[in-house]
Amino acid sequence: MGKLPYYLLAVIAGFVWYIQSCTTNRVADHTGPEGVPDLVSYNFDIRPILSDKCLACHGPDANKREAGLRLDMAESAYKALAEHPTAHALVPGKPELSEVFLRISSPDTSVMMPPPASNLKLSAREIKLIEKWIKQGATYEKHWAFVAPKKPALPTIEQTDWPKNEIDYFILQKQEQKGLSPNDEADKERLLKRLSLDLNGLPPSLQLMDGFLADKSPNAYEKVVDQLLKSPAYGEKMALHWLDLARYADSHGYQDDGYRTQWPWRDWVIHAFNKNMHYSDFVSWQLAGDLMPESTKEQLLATGFNRNHKITEEGGTIQEEYRTMYVTDRNDLFGKGLLGVTLECAHCHDHKYDPFSHKEYYQLFAFFNNVKEVGMESVIGGPDTYAKKPLMEISDEDVKGILSFVNKRDTNRLIVSVMGDLDTTRKTFVLKRGVYDAPGEEVQPGTPKAILPFDSSYPKNRLGLAKWLFDKKNPLTARVYVNQLWQEFFGKGIVKTAGDFGMQGDLPSHPALLDWLAVDFMEHNWDIKRLVKQMVTSATYRQSAVITPEKLAADPDNILLARGPRYRIDAEFVKDLVLSSSGLLNPTIGGPSVKPYQPAGLWEGATSGRGLLSAYNQDHGSSLYRRGMYTLIKRTVPPPSMAIFDASNRDLCEVKRLKTNTPLQALVMMNDPTVLEASRVLAARLLQENSGVNDKISKAFRMIVSRKPSEKETELLTAYYDKELKKLTPMSVTRSLAVGECPIPARVDKTKLAALMRVVTTIYNLEETITKS
Repeated sequence: MGKLPYYLLAVIAGFVWYIQSCTTNRVADHTGPEGVPDLVSYNFDIRPILSDKCLACHGPDANKREAGLRLDMAESAYKALAEHPTAHALVPGKPELSEVFLRISSPDTSVMMPPPASNLKLSAREIKLIEKWIKQGATYEKHWAFVAPKKPALPTIEQTDWPKNEIDYFILQKQEQKGLSPNDEADKERLLKRLSLDLNGLPPSLQLMDGFLADKSPNAYEKVVDQLLKSPAYGEKMALHWLDLARYADSHGYQDDGYRTQWPWRDWVIHAFNKNMHYSDFVSWQLAGDLMPESTKEQLLATGFNRNHKITEEGGTIQEEYRTMYVTDRNDLFGKGLLGVTLECAHCHDHKYDPFSHKEYYQLFAFFNNVKEVGMESVIGGPDTYAKKPLMEISDEDVKGILSFVNKRDTNRLIVSVMGDLDTTRKTFVLKRGVYDAPGEEVQPGTPKAILPFDSSYPKNRLGLAKWLFDKKNPLTARVYVNQLWQEFFGKGIVKTAGDFGMQGDLPSHPALLDWLAVDFMEHNWDIKRLVKQMVTSATYRQSAVITPEKLAADPDNILLARGPRYRIDAEFVKDLVLSSSGLLNPTIGGPSVKPYQPAGLWEGATSGRGLLSAYNQDHGSSLYRRGMYTLIKRTVPPPSMAIFDASNRDLCEVKRLKTNTPLQALVMMNDPTVLEASRVLAARLLQENSGVNDKISKAFRMIVSRKPSEKETELLTAYYDKELKKLTPMSVTRSLAVGECPIPARVDKTKLAALMRVVTTIYNLEETITKS
């Protein structure tokens, strides 16, 4: 039998819907377990369904659009269908006349949407949501992230004695709605460890622990927060996330992967965080410091941010192809890192999900397209290749003056790649399919209108772009950075997809809190330290990480934050914790990157054989004990222990690291020379103290785990020490101690040293040691 006429299918489907709606189990009531809300929101209920199941064929991308139907815009969805003028995709108030509902609820595979061949299917709940939304008027809303935030009033809560600041009202309201209550505050030892790792990236010292435990004043916690915020280590901790975002590395990338000297820019980032440069200036200097009136050398150095991308040094490359790649990298970084959207999806065509056109991508591209650079400047080799033009030279006089924060240790020439535009404007064209040699329509600098139209009063250069970014009407800038900081302290952002606030990104778990924080951040002049202090002094942050079976069942991912954060610290901070607790840490801030212990042959097995980085020449002395963030990153062969702990290889902008747990990580902690050497050094220092074995082990435990051990823990570790002391042979002692370059004290019992070293190594290998809880 042939297919039924289109209009007859619509009549039948409408009749079926009518019969269903009259039954006792009618769809419209939504009283079942699906939990359809009383008022359906387009942004939070409907748009995610359309984005996942419909917009690939009925979204912003005109080239992929089917049947001329666009479902992400009301005017298109309401109008008569191009192929069937008597029908409409959506008829507000009438699902029985809306082709969207008829198609998604039809069992007929010839008309069913999404089509079976797509392997996409709506759940019963999703169908009911769309039906109820249509009944309630099928009202569209602009995507939540593209609407400028407004500061909401603090929510009403029942447990009014819990909040420490405004953050807690929003968190507690959600918990109370779900029948949960917050955990008690963490004990002082665990809370201090959490805070110290979050603000300094280091475990607390014994002195800090003892002082905090002894301080019984009501503001003891706030005092230690202020103390940690003033520490120079604060700038180093805060800088690490920014280095990931800015794709900082010590090599150019690609096959030759030669050495580069961008580390003075890293010194500036640490300096900027320590002096609490407000976010608006911090980013504006990096985007356009060279274009500012009476620009200083410090502002010029800040623009190294946009020259951290990979650069080729291979002969035979096509200049324009690679130059276009550099501009593309800057454009994509701006989208992901600063706007939190996937602009790169519009590089070759209109974005399939978000309202960013192919043309708008290249209008934004135009801001970064005027840099005075080439695709391949020189071959690998001499010092002139350490930085690529445009560049700036840092003299000894600069370091004595305006660039005093740069840790320049020698008199060698120091050059850094920075931004600098051509004297005349380079034309920008839409690149067809994103191909460098397929120019289309010429475009002028501009921004995606769906976010915020570019103000005509702003200059059409990177300085104007910075002004647009920090326009109070820009809906993304404050939200995105607030979310990134929240992620740093709570493990996941209020928007889990920190680099995608668009249609395909996750919805915010606490949208009102995100907006309140964003507006408050702007109202207080983009003050980063103030925002950090708000977060870490909240009752939400201070909660114990203890989890009950009931809370685990109700909220396994801790989205409602009814317990404290608990997750492994970042790769660099694992090393920092080991070095700091053992007393080995070299606290020098800034300067060139260093090459610590590494398995032999890694670089040599993956190199072109040219340049300074063709062979790994390990550093010695105090350079071995620098913080993890100063480990030299060669992009083609990143530091192995860092990579195993999920550190970024810095190829591209990264706003959120993976968190994995693999056997390789345990093997690193058991065998890494840095961990073993630190164990030996700490054991030697303890053996030279006039104290008993129990006291030595208890002190080691406190220095490493940041709390006092229980009686049972001390007993187990002491028994292990006694066991090792008895079974160690002269040969095994020699083998155990033969690790690392730090000398062994002359007057130490080596058998006791080896036994205590094994105990210390065991403490380093406790899961709690490298976990923030």
